[in-house]
Amino acid sequence: MASTPRPRRLVRLWFVIRDGLPSIHRYRRYIMAIAPALLLVWGITAAYLVLAPVRFSSSMTLILPGSGVGGSMNLDSLGQASSVTASAFSSTTLSPTENYKRLLMADTTRRRAAGLLGEDGGAFPEPSIKLLDQTNLIEVKVTGESPEHARARGEALRNAFLAILDDLRENEAQTRESADRQHISELEGKVQEAQLALLDFQGRTGLVSLEQFNGRIGALDGLRGLERNARADRARLAAIRGRLGQVLQITPDNVRRALQLKADPVFRSLLDRYASINTDASEASATLGSAHAVREELEAERNALRGQIVARGSSVAGLRADALLAFADLSVSEGRERMFESLISAEGMNAGANAMLAEIRGQIDEQAAQSGPLVAQASELVELLRAHRVAEAVFSSALARLDTNKSDPFASYPLVQTFEEPSLPTSRATPSLLIALAAAVAASFFILMGFALAWLRQPILRKLLPNV
Repeated sequence: MASTPRPRRLVRLWFVIRDGLPSIHRYRRYIMAIAPALLLVWGITAAYLVLAPVRFSSSMTLILPGSGVGGSMNLDSLGQASSVTASAFSSTTLSPTENYKRLLMADTTRRRAAGLLGEDGGAFPEPSIKLLDQTNLIEVKVTGESPEHARARGEALRNAFLAILDDLRENEAQTRESADRQHISELEGKVQEAQLALLDFQGRTGLVSLEQFNGRIGALDGLRGLERNARADRARLAAIRGRLGQVLQITPDNVRRALQLKADPVFRSLLDRYASINTDASEASATLGSAHAVREELEAERNALRGQIVARGSSVAGLRADALLAFADLSVSEGRERMFESLISAEGMNAGANAMLAEIRGQIDEQAAQSGPLVAQASELVELLRAHRVAEAVFSSALARLDTNKSDPFASYPLVQTFEEPSLPTSRATPSLLIALAAAVAASFFILMGFALAWLRQPILRKLLPNV
């Protein structure tokens, strides 16, 4: 026997719906149950569209440049002052766009924007802020009662936001400058202390610079060179004096006494007369006999002068008679007189060389005695000069940093630029007809689905629980 074909799915679905449908007289009851809910939904939608205040939305876009800046200043003989500002977006934990979003939504910003428009601070709406991912853009939307009002509110919000940023930057700059100036005042005090210590040391020791110290050490070396030259000159003059003394057979003591006699005018006069008489006697002896009256007179006069020479020489130099007569004979002999004058000159130069050598050695001893303390003073001077230079360098660098820091006021609060000006809306933002209709249709759909499930509950339950 052939089996009957299975009913199709649509037929089976019809059986379910047919079996689950209520009787005709119950349709009116269901319509009366559904209608209030649908009327309520559409009534609320209509009331929203009719009674809700009309609002227009103006949008603008702000952008934050993401690059940092840097500056450097070279200070001659002092060093370098540099100022480097990293990008505001280089931190992985802080976001300037999030900070600015909070600042745009702050009550202070809205009250200030309302003040710019002459509105009540509480009436200014909270703006809608959207941060665009992977960008430095901030999208801002502000509502108003008219397109012009919405755009005016957008401009007021932007101006208030930028003004608050300027106030924050100025306050930060003033706070930093106050702290920097206090630090600079402390550094200036250190410079003055170092300078006073240096000036006190220079006034107390007379050592002003390292060049002066090097000059003193160089002077000591120069004195040692002069001392070597003076020793050589003294040895040369001593050799000349000794040789002349040997030739003239006169001791150095007698030479010094002869110098005293040469300086005596009376003794010089006696020597001149003795030289003249001696010359006349020599000429007379060549032409006259020994018993001639002229020769005898000249001999007598010469002997008298010799006696006067001995007497005067003994009183002036304390020499013996034989030494004085020998000196007189030397003085009247032309060749030996020149040698004797050379000996006297050599004796004087030798005495001068000895005096100069003694003076140089005295200065060397004095400089050598001062060299030890001078080295200690030079070491202290180096420390004071270094401390003064370091204090001046730090002070000058701080001044330079104070100026370079002012060159970038956007270090803490990055620069904000307007990428899109506040727009003039062409259509209202609220109430939105499309959104209201979509919501009403969705609500109606859920109401109908709910009642439909209520109608079909018995066949569904029988299908799921056939044994119940």
